[in-house]
Amino acid sequence: MDRAVTLFSPAALPALIRTAGERAGIRFVEFFASAIRNPHTRRAYARASGDFLAWCAGAGVPSIAAVQPLHVAAWIERQTQTHAAPTVKQRLAAIRHLFDWLVTGQIVPHNPAASVRGPALSTKKGKTPVLDAGEARQLLDSIDVTTRGAARPRADRTDGVFVCAGGRGAGDAGRRCLRAAATAVGAPA
Repeated sequence: MDRAVTLFSPAALPALIRTAGERAGIRFVEFFASAIRNPHTRRAYARASGDFLAWCAGAGVPSIAAVQPLHVAAWIERQTQTHAAPTVKQRLAAIRHLFDWLVTGQIVPHNPAASVRGPALSTKKGKTPVLDAGEARQLLDSIDVTTRGAARPRADRTDGVFVCAGGRGAGDAGRRCLRAAATAVGAPA
């Protein structure tokens, strides 16, 4: 906790937070210190919040309470020019979460990011590689079933391949699945 306080000394706070007073500064630091547990998320949210608040200060927003949905929407639109849609959505989530925290701490009267929509994101094709029937057969045929690997003492619970065919996505009821166990000859199943 001491490290978080040192990292967010008053001089390191964004200008709009500093000008809002000590309560706002403490609430801002608490947001990162206690509301976000994952260090990677904390870092990404801190970067997004700092960028947004610096942009607001540069755009002439006089105080944190004066931030309006139009400011958030303009910043998000600008982010779509330089960042991928998932990154922009994460940055918008950071701003929404920060302002929710500031609203519950009675620093600002409303969340200006609540009504702002992020960029559309649709994934039509997943990143997981899909094997065709020939590749699946080659994979199954390559499993050595004559020996039980010495380096894997618990292989009786983990050896095997799970192959599905006919589905288009996770949870697709129309797919047919096969679990092929690679059990060594003469070994207990």
